[in-house]
Amino acid sequence: MGKGSQLSQLKAALQTSGLSRQSQPKHGQKRKRDSTSEAKDSQRRQDKLDKIVQDLNPFEVKVTKLKHDVGGRKLKGVTGRPGLSKQVGLETRKKTLLPELEARNKAGSFVDRRFGENDPGMAPEDRMLERFTRERQRASKGAMFNLEDETELTHYGQSLSAVDDFDNSGLRLSDDEDEDKNGRIDPEAVRRGHFGGFDEDESDEDPDAPPRKKTKAEVMAEVMAKSKEHKYLRQLEKERDDHLRQALDDEFGEIRELLFSNPYTTPAEGSVPNRSSTGSNSVPVGKRIPVPLVQAPVEAEDQPEQNQEPASDDDYDKFVRELAFEKRSKPTNRLKTEEEIAEEEKERLESAERARLRRMRGEGGEGSDDEGGKKAKRRTGEADDLDDGLDLEEEEISYGLGAGLGAENEDGSESEESEEDDDEGEDEEGSEEEENGVASDLEDDDAPEDLAIDEAEGELSAPARKAKATNGASKELPFIFPCPASHEEFLRIVDGFEDSQVPTVVQRIRVRYHPSLGVDYKEKLRVFLTVLIDHVLYAASPPAPSYMLVASLFLHIKALATMYPIDAAEAFKSKLILMQNNLSRGLSRGATNPESKTWAGPAELALLRLVGLLWSTSDFEHAVVNPAFLLIGQYLAQCRVRSLADITSGLFLCTLCLQYTEFSKRLVPEAIIFLNNALLYLCPHGVTMATLPGAFPSPDLETDAMRKVRLTAKELAGVEPQRPDLLLALDEEAEGGSQLKVDLAGLAMSLLLRAAGNLTSVDGFIELFEPSLGVLNGLHKEKYSDGLKKLHTQTVDGLTRMLKVARQTRRPLLLQAHKPIPIATYIPKFDEGHRWTKRHDPDAERNAAAKLRAEYKQERRGAMRELRKDNRFLANEKAKKQAEKDRSYKERMRKVEGTITEERHEEKLWEKEKMRQKRRAGKK
Repeated sequence: MGKGSQLSQLKAALQTSGLSRQSQPKHGQKRKRDSTSEAKDSQRRQDKLDKIVQDLNPFEVKVTKLKHDVGGRKLKGVTGRPGLSKQVGLETRKKTLLPELEARNKAGSFVDRRFGENDPGMAPEDRMLERFTRERQRASKGAMFNLEDETELTHYGQSLSAVDDFDNSGLRLSDDEDEDKNGRIDPEAVRRGHFGGFDEDESDEDPDAPPRKKTKAEVMAEVMAKSKEHKYLRQLEKERDDHLRQALDDEFGEIRELLFSNPYTTPAEGSVPNRSSTGSNSVPVGKRIPVPLVQAPVEAEDQPEQNQEPASDDDYDKFVRELAFEKRSKPTNRLKTEEEIAEEEKERLESAERARLRRMRGEGGEGSDDEGGKKAKRRTGEADDLDDGLDLEEEEISYGLGAGLGAENEDGSESEESEEDDDEGEDEEGSEEEENGVASDLEDDDAPEDLAIDEAEGELSAPARKAKATNGASKELPFIFPCPASHEEFLRIVDGFEDSQVPTVVQRIRVRYHPSLGVDYKEKLRVFLTVLIDHVLYAASPPAPSYMLVASLFLHIKALATMYPIDAAEAFKSKLILMQNNLSRGLSRGATNPESKTWAGPAELALLRLVGLLWSTSDFEHAVVNPAFLLIGQYLAQCRVRSLADITSGLFLCTLCLQYTEFSKRLVPEAIIFLNNALLYLCPHGVTMATLPGAFPSPDLETDAMRKVRLTAKELAGVEPQRPDLLLALDEEAEGGSQLKVDLAGLAMSLLLRAAGNLTSVDGFIELFEPSLGVLNGLHKEKYSDGLKKLHTQTVDGLTRMLKVARQTRRPLLLQAHKPIPIATYIPKFDEGHRWTKRHDPDAERNAAAKLRAEYKQERRGAMRELRKDNRFLANEKAKKQAEKDRSYKERMRKVEGTITEERHEEKLWEKEKMRQKRRAGKK
């Protein structure tokens, strides 16, 4: 592009291209040219002008700068005209997207296809003239063969349309042709002789020839004939059914007379039996009764006597009447809500308490209530009465507590609390059986469900031990109790009651203080939950733990913990923190000191067991279970074994670990180590600290206390393993005999086998249980009894089999497999057949796939770019439409405001004129 202004540049460009006046030849020198040459010159001139206009605007052309410009190459896309491309795209979108946008959300669209409608260069007069011409041409297109427009065709002056046949026209048929009575030819003769090509008869055809294919007309004729035939047959069948139904309706009266008449009574001659007068034979109006077939008339000798049973027809009639007049079932009352149930139970308790107080005051059992004036009926004794001396005269107390009121079992059913006061001997026997059952639950999966705990130093102590009413009858149990705010208050409430009555007290407190009955009852129940947890610790603590009471209170604790899980979790966490503080205090005084309380007693064990029953132990993280896991691990790892009671507590903690990890399969290595040490502490062996298998710690292996605990050959002789007695084993003052030691040794073997079966999926199974197998093989089992020897053999075989499978399935760790890395070289590699292309791959298929992927990527980018442009175009069009609407609205508002202003102005002028006229009238 030259220098200077755009005008000078334009002149120079025109001069160069030969389009200026100076470069044009003179008028006299012009030669004649035809029209074709002039058109080409005009087009060439226009192209030159367009080129000049493009060159004058430097912003119309965009040139991509090449990184390496190689001469002689022809590259595409180096120069471009973005402005023109943008304008072309805009015009294209106006023709495609804009009509779609305008036609959106419309039911249909109308396309005007009339001639010249979309031609803006045609005048309306020309358009209408052309349409009229085309319409006339279409109308006259078939006029050449239109007979209606011409004169009507005639024959001898008579119209052919009025001639029905050829009889009157003189065109008679010949005598030799088959004629009907009207003189017309037989259709069969016409088909055969006239238009059928004089075909031979079908009987003369060759029988071996293939069957002739039917025409479409023949097939359709057959179909229509069959359809008419089926329709006719259906009509006949319907008429036959109608006739039969009418005949049955006509004869129904006679059949009815035969059915409902008495066959054993002969009415008078000429008399008609009255159906309405016979009650047994009456039939309700409007009801059709299914009746059996008419029986044959009974012979005279076969007729029954008068004293025989009534006939079967009478029985049938009686049965029909019973069904007709049977009482219909009525809908029951609606189900009551939880609040209504709680209110009713509260009123029942209060009513029963008022009755009890009246009996205590001696006001008489048959008197009326304070609120009601009716005399209550005395309840009749039943076989399943509790026989506790309580006779509820006004109403019977029931505990249909509803949702959230009853103490629910684990399976969701409500537990029925018994108020029965058994004899002293039965209570002692039942308590002993319960305690023995709980004590033996160490080696059971569901054990121990009824455990309770030993109080730690100071912090878990109760103000006073409860006084057991072992002799004589217990005092009468009230129906209304206050909700205690502390454990001391609860102890005062249950003072004098037996353990079997405490769950009833708890249940009545929950019924009386249901959350729906008072504003502050929810807060009271939250406090009551912590009181129950404290009472469980109190009831399970030595010297006289009551496991039956702990088991019965657990159901109420579970129900309240379900209602208030956050408060229950905080209460349990506080107890776990307290236990951990007691453990730390005992360890600080000396782990081997016999006076230091380090191991968990009955109280701590019961609390840890309640944690496993109330909360989910398979969660990866839990606010209560995780601290319990950590505390159990601290007990097993840091506490030193000093007596048989410590071994019992440790085995119980190992049982809890197995129960906690039953679903999660979590590894607790402290439990495995303690089981190994328990076998070494209890069973005779020749293992020393130098020959100890594995690397697990065993600090108490050679202590004097463990030498006293360890079984001797004399103690092992003939002693069979049984379920251990927990009460006896946890008592530090009691001396455990050989039976208890053998029971604990067998329990340790069983727990070790269960732990191995639970941890088979652990990667370090071999390293974890090989020392356990070495411990079992190092025990002296010559003096074992048959039962203990069998248990030892089962444990050894089970561990051996599991370790063998683990070795077979284990695969050693390998480094990541990869191709060898070649040595770096700087010698260039020359390939004479290499093609210097952008994408070169010797594999043709891989090269084609890469090329296709590149094309797909490029097309995808292009499509995304076009979609963005479409969205911008649509957004601009919507903005334009909205701006036009706003402008139109503002214009209308401006006109309306102007009109209102003018009207107001005229109104004010009129008011001024009226005032002026009034003033003038007043002056006059």
